Amino acid sequence: MNSYERFCFNLLGKRMKAQRDQYVTLRSDLVSARSKTPFEVYISTALVSSAITGLGLAVVLGSLTYLLNIPGLIIYRGEVPDAVLKMSQYSLVLGTLFAIIFSVLFFGGFTYIAFLVYPNIMAGDRRRKIDASLPYAINYITSMSTAGITPAEVFRLLGDSPIYGECSVEARYIAREIDIFGRDLIDALRLVGSSTPSARMKEFLQGAMASISSGGNLTEYFRTKAGQYALENRQTQKLFLETLGLISESYVTAVVAGMLFLIILQSIMSVLSGEKMPLFLYAIIYIMIPFGSIGFVVMVSTMTPEM
Repeated sequence: MNSYERFCFNLLGKRMKAQRDQYVTLRSDLVSARSKTPFEVYISTALVSSAITGLGLAVVLGSLTYLLNIPGLIIYRGEVPDAVLKMSQYSLVLGTLFAIIFSVLFFGGFTYIAFLVYPNIMAGDRRRKIDASLPYAINYITSMSTAGITPAEVFRLLGDSPIYGECSVEARYIAREIDIFGRDLIDALRLVGSSTPSARMKEFLQGAMASISSGGNLTEYFRTKAGQYALENRQTQKLFLETLGLISESYVTAVVAGMLFLIILQSIMSVLSGEKMPLFLYAIIYIMIPFGSIGFVVMVSTMTPEM
């Protein structure tokens, strides 16, 4: 907790503790994102930051509106109601107040919403990374378990292996529950499984709990899940390659061939009509083609599974 977060907590922390029940989703997202910032500190920081952002931009926009006399630039055309004409003499004051109120509500509200949504985004990013590295992490767990290492030590070793990314983070939380809080392995698996953002990781941990509780062969369970997730991973990669092929065909048809056809057609029409400024042609070249290509790049980047 840095000095700014400490200031926010000292200012609003006690009030936020009394409102924990109103932010159940946010608290769950913070835990799933493995945030090191406590809930009271985070929500206090969100409120103070929203107020500072809203008021700061309100001062800036209000000053610009007043100094540049932006309301005075409004031109009335046609018949105007008498009430509007009477209020027009106060247009500078009213416009400045409107800019201030709008800035406080819009920018302050946007900042507050961004703080509320950010943990969910981070939890979603962790979910994708866990799902991507889980088959390889389970293979590692299976190898360690086959060698006769105890289950608790297996998760401890996985937590010490950073190459498995977010799966190592989940394993470190399991080891923390055992080593620091003195819980047994089943309780540690239950707590981490209830807070992990990945449904596949939750299913795996619940299966491990059931296997340990029933006295089953845990090594055989690990081996079965490793084969299952490896198969699912291959199917996911195959589906992605098929989808990527469809996207590439769509790109060639829409952006390459389609835009080339429009450029040729618009060029001929410009020549025949004698148009000196073919705005639509410029829009195709400088707007549609670049933004269309960027859109396809973003689409592929979003759909690409973590390796």
